Amino acid sequence: MGPGWEMNFGGWVWMGIWIFALVVMVWLITRSPDARRGTQEPLEILRTRFARGEISHAEYEQARRVLEPEKEPRT
Repeated sequence: MGPGWEMNFGGWVWMGIWIFALVVMVWLITRSPDARRGTQEPLEILRTRFARGEISHAEYEQARRVLEPEKEPRT
């Protein structure tokens, strides 16, 4: 082959760096929005705990009232 086509160790290192950077960029672009948030909504957690039987109905209602104060009738 002609000049400029040989690949020494430094060339392989740079190619590896560029491939790694490309993979990281694709991963950052394609990951789901929920993965960025990383947390569930508080009411979802509360409903899940109630469904599993970890909390009683009274505890569920009390916590729901704290999390949703605007939905309670005002007196």
